[in-house]
Amino acid sequence: MQPTEIDRRKLLGLGFAATAVWAAQRVAPVSPVPSAPVSIVRCRDYGSELKPALALLFDRLGGLKRLVAGKTVAIKVNLTGGAREGVGGRSAGQTFQVHPSLVLACCQGFAAAGARRIRLLEGWDGDAPADDFFRRCGWDLPALRALPAKVEFENTNYRGSFRSYSHLKVRHRPYIFPSFELNRSYEECDLLVSLAKMKNHFSAGLTLTLKNFFGATPIPFYGDDAGSEQSRGGRGPVLHKGTGKPAPPAEPEVDPTSPREDGYRVTRISVDLAGALPPIALSVIDGIQTVQGGEGPWIKPLRVLDPHLLIAGLNPVCTDAVCAAAMAYDPLGEFGSPPFYRGDNSISLAAQAGIGSADVSKIDVRGLSLPEARFNFEPNSHAWLSTGPFCTIQPANRGGR
Repeated sequence: MQPTEIDRRKLLGLGFAATAVWAAQRVAPVSPVPSAPVSIVRCRDYGSELKPALALLFDRLGGLKRLVAGKTVAIKVNLTGGAREGVGGRSAGQTFQVHPSLVLACCQGFAAAGARRIRLLEGWDGDAPADDFFRRCGWDLPALRALPAKVEFENTNYRGSFRSYSHLKVRHRPYIFPSFELNRSYEECDLLVSLAKMKNHFSAGLTLTLKNFFGATPIPFYGDDAGSEQSRGGRGPVLHKGTGKPAPPAEPEVDPTSPREDGYRVTRISVDLAGALPPIALSVIDGIQTVQGGEGPWIKPLRVLDPHLLIAGLNPVCTDAVCAAAMAYDPLGEFGSPPFYRGDNSISLAAQAGIGSADVSKIDVRGLSLPEARFNFEPNSHAWLSTGPFCTIQPANRGGR
């Protein structure tokens, strides 16, 4: 979960100009590609408006009770960067992380609807106790523990409270990895939820429901010094750069000759993860307050924004497609189009893999219409992406798979 420094990413980006043409057949999507409703509501703050807005958001999807009653709910939250300052005088939750009040409100809603157990999943430094990490991120731990559902916190960077990892195979024809070793919390649940932030990403263009799970990959298999439960560091060599191999028993890449570009790999690994995990049954995207231009304050420049939106859906690809359209982006945009300047479009790649529909004209959007929800992320953003060697490879040279 540790952020990759901007200077290192610039070095990684230099590989764009040197990558050879790598053409291969695109995956044939499952027919028909699944589509599920997506709900959009207006919410102007994380205070008094939040709970009524969430209730309306979920009611438009048929309500929470039918989804969570009697179940173990696993929620992957986006706390990229860990406990740190926010941007522009705002907190991390108001800018680049899921806001603590939204996490609490969602958990309260799940518990009230009859969830039996709630597991909050994220990765952090293995030496830090869970309570210390989440408290420093601004979470109200006493309120979470007071819920009628049992609330647990799992560090998915490691094996955590389990004796072993889950070996989960990718259900579609994989882009990069055929399977993943993951913390068993991701498999031993009845309902998997992505609680993400509406924002850009340096390499992937967008980090929404799908990209939220990139940090689910455990450090002992995919980290800088992979090989044991004492491993630390990020995921540069194995995942971002492709210069290293996962530690056994994690399976190697399906094609070690594929491009080594960060923007090529991050999006495809994110899609492969979505295809290996249990189906992501509920996606919730925090667009009340956010930033534009990157995923965290280690990326510069960033600009704070107030879209005042909450978006939720029952299919991760449909949800991300609607969110991208609400951000004034084309959910089917190709490499080189906004915001996919450095990386390929994970939404489109996931649709090709048959995970869900990225065609918003075929998605049942409930609540606010897309014209009503539209908040333009593009003006004045990505000026730092428009020059240099990062945009020299044309879309036609990237191949589909």
